[in-house]
Amino acid sequence: MLTRRILLGAAVALFIPTAAMAGATDPLFVNLTTDDPHRAMMGIGFAQKQLERGHPVSIFFNDKGVHVISVKNAAAFGEHQKIVADLIAKGGQIIACPTCMKHFGIVEGDLVSGAVVGNPELTGEALFRDNAKTLTW
Repeated sequence: MLTRRILLGAAVALFIPTAAMAGATDPLFVNLTTDDPHRAMMGIGFAQKQLERGHPVSIFFNDKGVHVISVKNAAAFGEHQKIVADLIAKGGQIIACPTCMKHFGIVEGDLVSGAVVGNPELTGEALFRDNAKTLTW
């Protein structure tokens, strides 16, 4: 009976998904698509906590999410933008979707300081880093 349990335990251990074995400094890529203040704060706040824990963090603001990092919307997203500025100051990467910016009439000069306009190379490098984990809000 004991041998059977040991073999079963070993078999289960072999099939643990690699995500369950995430490293302490694996990169995090957050895909933020919302301009809902609560949901946006959840995504940004989660990224902030993971950056504090030593994970390299990139947040990709796309779809309605580009509104969150537009200084034209500072009245609605001032607290969000303060945290984003802190993320940037601490090495976090803030990327804005250029197609979404164009759709919503946001230009590069409207973005919070330190945010960058994405392109396939920049966004792809952040998304496809070795061992990167992704979340969406």
